[in-house]
This record gives sequence, structure tokens and C-alpha cells, in this order.
Amino acid sequence: MLRPWKIGLCCVLCLTAWLCLMAPFANSEDASPRYAAPYDRPAGNPRKSRSALVARQGIVATSEPLAAQVGLDILQAGGNAVDAAIATNAMLGLVEPMSCGIGGDLFVIYWDAKSKQLYGLNASGRSPYALTRDVFKEKKLTRIPSTGPLAWSVPGCVDGWQELRSRFGTMEFDQVLAPAIAYAEHGFPVSELISLSWRGSADELAKWPDTAKTYLTDGKGPGFGQIFKNPNLARSYRLIAEGGRDAFYNGEIAHAIVTFSEANGGYFSQKDFSDHQSEWVEPVSTNYRGYDIWELPPNGQGIAALEVLNLLEPYNIKEMGHNSAEYLHLFIEAKKLAFADRARFYADPAIEDVPVAELISKEYAARQRKRIDPNKAAVDVPPGDPILQKGDTVYLCVVDNEGNCCSFIQSNYYGFGSKMVPGDAGFVLQNRGALFALNDTHPNRLEPHKRPFHTIIPAMATKDGQPWLVFGVMGGDMQPQGHVQVLVNMIDFGMDVQSAGDAARVRHIGSAQPTGAPMEAGGGRVVVESGVTNEVVDLLKQRGHQVTRDRTSFGGYQAIMIDAAHGTLSGGTEPRKDGAAVGY
Repeated sequence: MLRPWKIGLCCVLCLTAWLCLMAPFANSEDASPRYAAPYDRPAGNPRKSRSALVARQGIVATSEPLAAQVGLDILQAGGNAVDAAIATNAMLGLVEPMSCGIGGDLFVIYWDAKSKQLYGLNASGRSPYALTRDVFKEKKLTRIPSTGPLAWSVPGCVDGWQELRSRFGTMEFDQVLAPAIAYAEHGFPVSELISLSWRGSADELAKWPDTAKTYLTDGKGPGFGQIFKNPNLARSYRLIAEGGRDAFYNGEIAHAIVTFSEANGGYFSQKDFSDHQSEWVEPVSTNYRGYDIWELPPNGQGIAALEVLNLLEPYNIKEMGHNSAEYLHLFIEAKKLAFADRARFYADPAIEDVPVAELISKEYAARQRKRIDPNKAAVDVPPGDPILQKGDTVYLCVVDNEGNCCSFIQSNYYGFGSKMVPGDAGFVLQNRGALFALNDTHPNRLEPHKRPFHTIIPAMATKDGQPWLVFGVMGGDMQPQGHVQVLVNMIDFGMDVQSAGDAARVRHIGSAQPTGAPMEAGGGRVVVESGVTNEVVDLLKQRGHQVTRDRTSFGGYQAIMIDAAHGTLSGGTEPRKDGAAVGY
């Protein structure tokens, strides 16, 4: 039996430990619970949520732990970064089907250790040959619906897998798809935040019989920890494992999609699939304080991040302080300018002339910077369309033991894309076509066999010609905003790869968009996480910003940093998601 003085000592020790644990929170001006909402788990937390993973041989980081582990298993079995990335992506299409899958598109930036060069892959699909703007005029539609067959474009994912594997991979399709096939057939336990998203989509999914049959049980999505199987997806994966990309674009899967399209008001033909091909492109960059930041050129939005970095570089951001009102005001105003350019110029470069070099030049940034008022928020930066707020995507990154680096992003666009599963295929078709403009003169206007504007953007940073950071932040028009914020966190404020993702973010909503609709009144809204203090919020409001703490997505960050001095890798993963960074 404990004596009274020993009980008292234990109480004192427990109280002391509790006070030490809570001390970092004592000065927070926002006392909101740390886990108030799924999209705001790290809010108010001045420390990082976990230590960065450190490894020597290889790391896989993505938004779902089982998928990350599948990729790591491939690395340990002798595969390289491309092999692991494809295996991880296939697994994500099973375990996080609202965000990605073989019914969507992908983009990649790849560092090849042998040639010491960067390569870019644009694996986005094109609109149907038979779908024209006249179709929408006849239907009296002024914008493309976000769900249903009118939003379809050809899925580019599987062709992207093939291009990556044939150029850089070391394993066959049957090897890299085997783990996802096994999980699809035997089942996997659904993770926490994915379950919330899945269940929240149930009413929409129930509107389409094949979709409900694939993803719902008794009208509900699976709960946290519930075992879910998708044998139809396993069958589609087996067809690809046996027949490669032709099984998807010229075989049974394409035939099933086209047949389904003809029966459900779609415009797909076999020619749309037979003519599909990915494109190898040159990544583009700007230098920010000695680091070369690499993005892919349009039809994606990656160069918006480069434009913002160019605008911010002359300012002494470190002296302003992390998430200070002065810094955040400059960031928001720079974002507005970059997104106005995005709305005007970004489109399919195979059809439209996109002035990429001019947009990301330092000279152009110097002219644009004069438009920023350091004390007042701009309210007239046309044009705009709030549709991009709803992007749902996965990002993954892999570095292997040879130094190959794969920055890989893949998406259905909206959660569960168009919401339509073609028959027994086991996956939804994306709704990327909803990002076309219907304006006859807009560069991003819908035309047959054209790639729409795209939100998903992989990224990489090099230092002295060598990889330094492989990273991405998924989430619609949050992506370039997230890219800039995590880079500033690391380069200006010296955060490590985990802290840079944990730090509270802001998101500007309502800026100019590529579909030509008007900007939100008042210059849009700024949504902040609770780690941004009330004092800073008040100072932003004084500058004319409309600031809220609404529930929204602040993106999904994953990153791997290469420490050349120590010969090690460090991985960070998004605490706002279910993900993990794993390594060996």
C-alpha cells in the first residue's frame, strides 16, 4: 500500500509532467480543440505532430498507410522508385477510391539517378471526339455538370503507368499490381478519415446503380476498421497485369466503358481510347533563394506556384515572422495575381499558345509585384470561378536506394469523380471535363480530343543540380498555395520536412479561375487554420481581407528530403490525412 506522502509525490510528478506537455500550448490565442474536425487536426499545434521518418535505403510517403507499406515492400523486393510508385497508386485506387483510381489521370516528375536528369510525364486524358460545345447549347447548359457522363474525359492513368514502367521500371505489371489485387480480393480495413469521406458521399453514390453496387453496403459506405472488398477492381487489375495498357484502351475494359457510355448518355467511342497517349514533357523551374523549384507546364497549374515564389522572393519573409499578417497578406495578394494569369492563359499547349517562359520569368514578376499594395487587399482581379475548391486527389513520393526520385500525383478530380462506375469495372470515371470553359473564345474552351485544364501538380526541388526535396500538396486549387507555403516553411523558416507540413496553412478561395466566371465579390475569402492567431486574423481584416475559419481542406502533403551530407532520407506526411511515410 502506498503511503500518503508517496501518493502526494505521484500527484505532483503527474501534474508536473502534464504542465510540461501543455506548456507549448499556453500562449496560443486560439483555444480550439486540436482535433476539432477531420480537416483541421493539427490546428493550434505549435509543435510537429510526429518526428520525421529517417531512413537510408528508401522511403515511400502517401495518404494511406497500407498503400505506403505496399510501395515499401516493392522497394525491399528489389523494385525501384517507379515500380513502388505504380504499386502504391494501384493500392490507393482500392483503399482511397474517392480520390484516385484507373478512371482518372496522373502526372509525374521523375529524377533518373543514372542520367542525372529530370523527366516530366503528362498522363492526362482528352475529351471525347463527339462532344462539342453545341451539345451543351442544345441542352441549354451554361456550364459542364460536375457529375454524370458530360464531365468525362479519357482516363490517362493506365497509359501513364505503362510509360513510366517501360522507360524506367524494372518489374512487370503482374508484380507491381499483385499486392493491390490480393487486397481487393480478400479485403482491407478502411482507415479513419477515408471512412468519413466515403460515408459522406453515400447519398451521391446511391444515385447510380453500378456505383452503389460497387461501393455501398445497405446504402452506406464502410465504417472505420470495416473490411471492404472490391473483386470487380481486382478483375480489372488482373486484365491489366496480363494484357498491359492495351487491356484498358483496346481491350475488354475500353469496350465495357464505351458500351456503358452509349447506354447512359455519354459520348465515348472506341477511337477515343485507341487514340489516347501520354506525353513526356520538360519540367520548368524558377530559382527561389538558391533552390530550383520544378513543376510541369500546363495544362496543369504548377507554374502558378512558380509565379507566386517569384513575387515573394525580394521580400524578407523570415524577418516578418511565420504566419504573420504581413507575410500572409503578401502571399494572398501574390496568389491572386498568379491565379488571374492561370484563368487567362492555362490550357492544353498542344492546341493553345501558353506563354510559360514569360509567366515564370523574374522580369514579369517584377512588373506584377508593383500591383501589390502592402496595406490593402485587392478586390478586382478578374476573372474567376469557385469550382476548383472541390478537388480530391492523392499524392505519393518515392526515393529508392539508387537515388531515383518519383513525385507522383493521381486523381479523379471530385470525390468519386463523375460518381459513375461503368458496369462491373470496379472504379469510377473521372469528371475532369467539368474544368473546360464553354466560352467560345477562352483558351480552355471545350473542343473534341482536347485536354482540360488540370489541378493536379507534382513537384520537386533541386540544390546545386541534385535532388533536395520530392513533394506535393493535393487538393484542387489549394495545391499551388500549399506548394508555396511548405517551401517557405522550409527555406525561409528552417522547418524540417515534417514541421513544414504540420504548420497551420491558409487558403484563398474565390480567385480567378480557368472557366471564365466572375470572381467572388470582395476579392474572395481567406480561410485560416486555428494555428493562425486571432491577432493575425484581425490584422488581415484591417487590410481588407474577408477572413474565416470555415471547415475546408488545406490539402494533403507528402515529402521526402534528401540529405546529401549524411547520406540519409527524411520523410514527412500529412497529419490532416490518414497517411504515413515508411522506409528502410
